[in-house]
Amino acid sequence: MLKQIILKQGKEKSVERFHPWIFSGAVAKKSGGLFDGDIVEVFDSGNNYLATGHYFNNSICVRIFSFNRVIPDYSFWKLKVENAIDLRLKMNLLTSNATTMFRLINGEGDGLPGFIADWFDGNVVMQFHSYGMWLLRETFKKILIDIFKEKIKSIYDKSSATLTEIKGFEAKDELLHGGIGEVIVKENNIPFEIDIINGQKTGFFIDQRDNRALVGQFAKGRKVLNLFCYTGGFSLYALNGGAELVHSVDISAKAMSLTDKNIGRLPNNQTHKSYTEDVFKFLDNMPDNFYDLIVLDPPAFAKHHNVREQGLKGYRNINRKAMEKIKNGGLLFTFSCSQAVSKDDFGTMAFSAAALENKNVRIIKHLEAGADHPVSIFHPEGSYLKGLMLFVS
Repeated sequence: MLKQIILKQGKEKSVERFHPWIFSGAVAKKSGGLFDGDIVEVFDSGNNYLATGHYFNNSICVRIFSFNRVIPDYSFWKLKVENAIDLRLKMNLLTSNATTMFRLINGEGDGLPGFIADWFDGNVVMQFHSYGMWLLRETFKKILIDIFKEKIKSIYDKSSATLTEIKGFEAKDELLHGGIGEVIVKENNIPFEIDIINGQKTGFFIDQRDNRALVGQFAKGRKVLNLFCYTGGFSLYALNGGAELVHSVDISAKAMSLTDKNIGRLPNNQTHKSYTEDVFKFLDNMPDNFYDLIVLDPPAFAKHHNVREQGLKGYRNINRKAMEKIKNGGLLFTFSCSQAVSKDDFGTMAFSAAALENKNVRIIKHLEAGADHPVSIFHPEGSYLKGLMLFVS
């Protein structure tokens, strides 16, 4: 029998609305001998079954992976993964020759909370945000090999930065299958080199694929500035789209080195220049009214709700500076990947920045992650990436 958690009276409502998280304040009673990572069944105060998930002694104490009573064996998990893969097939990703990297499994959006996996032309990078899912990593490795067979070149677990809250446990980044050589993939026929082991997140920010393509559509004849460029994704699309010039800025020398390698693979790379320096200082010192397309894609300024206001202040300040400096009639692509910052929060921030700079700013398009990052309609928190395409005059 699985261990159990009983909820306080009235606290079952969110579960009945299929929200996949149960917070510790909703719990009335737990089974004895309950450990982090255990699979538990959740019941309401009247002892009616509600859901099954992974337990963890924290603010989010249960991550639900089934709202039906199930036996969570190999077949159960394999079906979950197959359903996620089927969505990517329907999105024409697994069969595309033009794009060979995408998100294969997207946590709550695929009914596998706390588990993401990215596909880099047969190299799979798994990242766990749930200890319970991490305990199943060998199962998921076997499932992926069972499904893809020889198409799998490597499977790498990269969870050291995401599983940091467990006493007495230290996750290690580890190769689980195959070998990792030089990884060069394509996105809309643009080549990228991926540093799986040393790169940020799983090695690349796959969630920006559609937004990079949009920048490419509007780059022709424009002077483009890509801030927090990481390995140059937006820069490559801008060059490929016919930009007059592209400047890429990031404080990481390692990221800029990979940017230059990626740019070097394009035939039209002579109009590109890299700057390895602090973005805020670059903005302060750059000339006014020069760039007519700016991409502002910073790291998460607010990783937790307790620093949300501070994070929003950071977003406002840097967007104010970009609006101040951009050429009149320019396009600003601005983003936040902070889950603690909602779409409404981000929109209000942009409004405030525009008002403080006395700029006439029009929203051209709301931006988000691509189709390989599905969001459960019952879990809006899964929509972490939000952005705006703005016309600034």
